[in-house]
Amino acid sequence: MTIKNIFKIHPFYFFAAFVSVITGHFKDFLLFSLIIVVHECGHVFLALIFKWNVYEIILLPFGALTVFNEKINRPLFEEFLILIFGPIFQIVFTFAFYNENIFNLSTSILFFNLLPVIPLDGSKVVNILLNRFLSFKKSHLITIYISFLTIFFVMIKAHFNLILMLIFIFILFKIIDEIKNHNNIFKKFLLERYIYDFNFKKIKFIKSLNLDNMKRDYRHIFYNGKEYVTERRIIKKMFDFPSKT
Repeated sequence: MTIKNIFKIHPFYFFAAFVSVITGHFKDFLLFSLIIVVHECGHVFLALIFKWNVYEIILLPFGALTVFNEKINRPLFEEFLILIFGPIFQIVFTFAFYNENIFNLSTSILFFNLLPVIPLDGSKVVNILLNRFLSFKKSHLITIYISFLTIFFVMIKAHFNLILMLIFIFILFKIIDEIKNHNNIFKKFLLERYIYDFNFKKIKFIKSLNLDNMKRDYRHIFYNGKEYVTERRIIKKMFDFPSKT
């Protein structure tokens, strides 16, 4: 897939560009866009090294979003490195072309992006850290709760303008969409475990047949009170797949 095919510009981006022209802020808008693109290039650069499938990069009026068509069960350390390379690229760019305007704008973007709010990078950092200690399902739910609480607090403290209001509306829709898809995301997490042979070195023993306790980066052995059962066997029953021939 070529860059031309994966790079997309949201229609409202052109509207924001037009507004920046008539308000005399077009240079700042271009600089903002450049910093955002550099940031996303950091994510994409490392994703390609790890051979992740980059589905699309969407340039928005107030940021950008890199969407991966990838398995949920890819290693946590890969996801973390891909995540932090966005800020790393941005910081390198900021100091390579340092001036006060670039520094101030880049710093503002960086700190906002690190808020623990879906779909910002900060929420992904929180989710990765939670997955180190908690189950996949619980980590996802807690990330959603933290996103709601954080955006609610920021909205109370913020001095509203039109751009900020549009950002908050976009973020709230993303959080709500994440809630709606919570069960489907968890099912995808389980289905991948059945379809693909992941080579997880760590093993977690679960003294029940509760799939909600499954973690990323682990393979699981369940105990049903009589015998130990593999996770694939339990998941097969959940989805009621026919026996393999």
